[in-house]
Amino acid sequence: MLYRTMPSNGDRLSILGFGCMRLPMAEGHIDEARGACQIRQAIDEGVNYIDTAWPYHAGESEPFLGRVLSDGYREKVRLATKLPSFLVEIPADMDRFLNAQLHRLKTRHIDYYLLHSLTGSLWEQLERLGVLRFLDRAKEDGRITNAGFSFHGTPGDFERIVDAYPWQFCQIQYNFLDEEYQAGTRGLEYAASRGLGMIVMEPLRGGNLAVPEAPSSVAAVWNEAPVKRTPAEWALRWVWNHPEVTVVLSGMNDEAHIEENLSIAGEALPGSLTAVELALVKRAANKYKELMKVGCTGCGYCMPCPAGVAIPSCFEVYNKMYLSGNIPEALALYAMRNSGILRKGVPSYASQCVECGQCLAKCPQDLPIPALLKQVAAEMEVPGLEERVARARKMLNME
Repeated sequence: MLYRTMPSNGDRLSILGFGCMRLPMAEGHIDEARGACQIRQAIDEGVNYIDTAWPYHAGESEPFLGRVLSDGYREKVRLATKLPSFLVEIPADMDRFLNAQLHRLKTRHIDYYLLHSLTGSLWEQLERLGVLRFLDRAKEDGRITNAGFSFHGTPGDFERIVDAYPWQFCQIQYNFLDEEYQAGTRGLEYAASRGLGMIVMEPLRGGNLAVPEAPSSVAAVWNEAPVKRTPAEWALRWVWNHPEVTVVLSGMNDEAHIEENLSIAGEALPGSLTAVELALVKRAANKYKELMKVGCTGCGYCMPCPAGVAIPSCFEVYNKMYLSGNIPEALALYAMRNSGILRKGVPSYASQCVECGQCLAKCPQDLPIPALLKQVAAEMEVPGLEERVARARKMLNME
């Protein structure tokens, strides 16, 4: 296992972190015996950063992890979890959630505590509710050690949040398809230049970049490489090639995948990919993008939409459906993100578009956004949407 240093505090962290959002399942719940073995095996082989959150596995992930990290394993790792920002309505909620998380995780402190899934508007709401005072107080009384945030907004919002508080770290979505999406490379380099440790989520784009049988056009590119690697190895090595990255989270739930990830994490030094290999990754990325239905980079210039449509989110999930071929998963994700359950009841469906045209002048990609939103609505808002919303609400522990 290779390790990198968290610049803000000197912690020596494994470059591979264990993400506990996609644990193995049995009969609709976490397969505790299998999941516990997987996590403990990873720790025994050098992983020392474990990440979870309040809503993962419908609220089961944190209590499960509290049980797994007993018998001395808690002392071997840095534990990360997240304030469920989208559920905070009053200032007292912040302490209520944190205290409950300490109990669920059977620990006296959280090593790395994040504000979960920030966007510009959610950040502004948390600021009004006094989240910075909450973080200061929680650090002072020892309930948390390091404060950070995870991000799913636009580039401008990212830099504004980075500059708003002396964060120790942040977590961004980053992979070779997302160099210009959300925080992107610009955000990675900006936050690192400000001294933040960088935790990367979605290095495999939800598993889409790790499918062993890559699309034929992508596989043809990989076959040109002088050193043969699996699609997962190419994707992980590309992220680890960036020296700014401290830890890469992998949602590991299969023993073979864990072994592969551990093996790669023992070799993937920053700057180790050659110019020829980086060029191959760029070509593979372009092939993947050709499979995507919408050439949206997620810049957010089209926002806000007067009709309340979350335009970048609609396009992201639509593209995900075609990249992965997993229609049920994409429909479930669309229901969760766009039904309003994460935005206090305010829906943001593609079908809300009134074709006002304001977005057209703002889009740097010159996309025919209203016409594309019609396609999204026709394919994503299909029968069963209400049931998918209900399942998402249950999964987020909001019932």
